[in-house]
Amino acid sequence: QVQVVESGGGLVQAGGSLRLSCTVSGLNFGDLAMGWVRPAPGKEREGVSCIYWTGRETWYSDSVKGRAPLSRDNAKATMYLQMDDVKPEDAATSYCAAATGGSCYLTHIQAPSRFFYYWAQGTQVTVSS
Repeated sequence: QVQVVESGGGLVQAGGSLRLSCTVSGLNFGDLAMGWVRPAPGKEREGVSCIYWTGRETWYSDSVKGRAPLSRDNAKATMYLQMDDVKPEDAATSYCAAATGGSCYLTHIQAPSRFFYYWAQGTQVTVSS
């Protein structure tokens, strides 16, 4: 049984930092590209970022580029999102997602529902001013 479990959301002050984690079981984590997705105005979902199975290539949406690096530890089957300078518009339910094939591209950011197949339950990020 495949499980994608995320943790680390909660209340954060604007300008502060948060760290989200996402762990996968039931699949070979090294075969997966991983990403973060959240709702966006006018869209069902917005791809925030994704990371290759090697961890050496990443893609980011303009909304988080430069302040939310992704990393992964394949031995722990876990991906991490470190977000700095959190903004009010980051408040959302964020979803960790996994795509088979191991690679991700800008298209995963642009149309995440087409490419990510396994989804976590969502973690709430609340931003206080």
